Amino acid sequence: MTEVDVKDPRYKTRLMEKHFKQTIDDLRGEIKVLDDPRAKALFETAAEVIAGLEKAFHDYDKRDELAWS
Repeated sequence: MTEVDVKDPRYKTRLMEKHFKQTIDDLRGEIKVLDDPRAKALFETAAEVIAGLEKAFHDYDKRDELAWS
């Protein structure tokens, strides 16, 4: 079994990606039960913002963007 270095920033980014994905799923799941169109828009906007954060963490982890190289 491989030991995890909890101080490794890439371990931390992967952990945050999972949290972000769960939050996005939770927000979008709530949209299905909300009746207020403004609340639905708020939850979808929040999901999109967090999706942007998730992508930034993913790009850092994978070194996909020049800024993280």
